[in-house]
Amino acid sequence: MLNATANKPLTTAMVGSFPKPSWFTENLHGRPFSVAMGDSQYREQYLDSVACYVSEQERAGLDIIVDGDTRFDLEVGGKSWFFYTIERLNGITGFRDSSHFLDYGGMQPGHILYEVQESWTPPVVTGEITGGALDFVQIWKTAQKMSDRPVKFGSICATCLPMMLWNEHYPNDEAMIMDIAAAMNEQYRGLSEAGCPIIQIEEPVHHFNCNTEPPCSDKDLAFYTRAFNRQVEGVTSEIWAHTCWGNPNQQSFYWERPSYERALPHFLEMDCDVLMLECGSNQARDIKLLEKYKTDKKIGIGVVDHTRTTVETPDMVAETIRRALEYIPAERLIVTADCGFGREGLSRRIAHFKCVSLVLGTNIVRRELGLEEARCRVADPAYAFHQDDS
Repeated sequence: MLNATANKPLTTAMVGSFPKPSWFTENLHGRPFSVAMGDSQYREQYLDSVACYVSEQERAGLDIIVDGDTRFDLEVGGKSWFFYTIERLNGITGFRDSSHFLDYGGMQPGHILYEVQESWTPPVVTGEITGGALDFVQIWKTAQKMSDRPVKFGSICATCLPMMLWNEHYPNDEAMIMDIAAAMNEQYRGLSEAGCPIIQIEEPVHHFNCNTEPPCSDKDLAFYTRAFNRQVEGVTSEIWAHTCWGNPNQQSFYWERPSYERALPHFLEMDCDVLMLECGSNQARDIKLLEKYKTDKKIGIGVVDHTRTTVETPDMVAETIRRALEYIPAERLIVTADCGFGREGLSRRIAHFKCVSLVLGTNIVRRELGLEEARCRVADPAYAFHQDDS
C-alpha cells in the first residue's frame, strides 16, 4: 500500500547496509537479537552504531532512513545477509563444506568472488521450515525510536535463499521456497501491524536467473513472482522490491551489467509499490524499457554505484535523474543507491559522501522542477571550518 511516499516526488533513501564502525567488535553469532540485546557490550555497540547511521543520513538530508543492516555480523563478503535469516529459521541444521554458490558465475580460484563463495558453508534443510526468532519487529523499533523520519526495514527474498541451502527434506526447491515465503510473511505482517512504514524485500531472483546457463524458463519466472507475492500477503506497509547485479564484498557478478528486459515484465507483476533498479553503474541504460513496459508502480533508480569508491558528483546524480524523468514522472520516481554499501567494502566516509552527493544532486533537479529542496547540513557553508569572509 503506497502511503509512506505518497505525494512525495523524488523521495531519497539508501538501500540498507553501511560499513561497520571500527569499534563495533561484537557479533550476534546466531543468537536471537532480543537475547543479544541483554548483553551490555553488544547492546551498547549496536545502539551506538545505529545512532551513527541515523545521524549521518539525517545530516545528509535523506527522506527515508535505514538502520545500516546493523544486525548482520561482520563476515566474509556479506555472508550474514543470507545467514541472519537462515540461522534462525526452524528446520535447518548442520552445514556442508561446499556450496551451490561455487557454481554461480563460473568463478575460479584466484578470483575474489571464488574466495568469498568458498567461505560460505551452506546449512542443511532437514525438516519443515517455519518461522523462528527473527525479531524483525524489535529490530525495526530500535531504529525507528531514534528518528522522526520513516525507517525502512529490509530483508532477503525467499527465492534467493536456496542457493545457500542443501535441501534434504523437500521434494523440490519450489516447495521449500513457498514454506520460506510463509515464514517471512509472518514477520512482515508483524512489522506492518507494529507500524513499520516501508518493508523492502531484497533480490527476487528473476534477473539473475535470466542470465544463467541455461537461463530460467517463463514458468520459473512466474513461480518467482508467485513466491514473492506469498511473502507480502496481508501486509499493509509500503512494499519496496530491491534488485541489483550483486554485492558480495562490494563486487558485482558482471563487469558489464546485463539487461533487465526479460525479467522486467515479471517484476511488474509482483505485489510491490516500488521497484528498485540498478542504474548508477550503467548510466540508467535500462530505464528506457519503462516506455515499453508500462506501470503505475513507483520506480527507485540507483544513482550512486556501490561497487566504486569514487564518490559521484551532484551533477552526475542530477544527470541520471533527468534521464529517468524522460520515462518516469517525478511523482513516481525514488532516488536511491544501486545497492547497500556493505560492511567491509567501502569506508564510512565514502559511504557518507555518496549519501550527500545523492541528496545534493536530487536538490539540483528539485530546484529545476520547482520542488522543495532537502536541507543537507553537511553541505551548509555555515558549518565549514574555514569560511570565506570576503
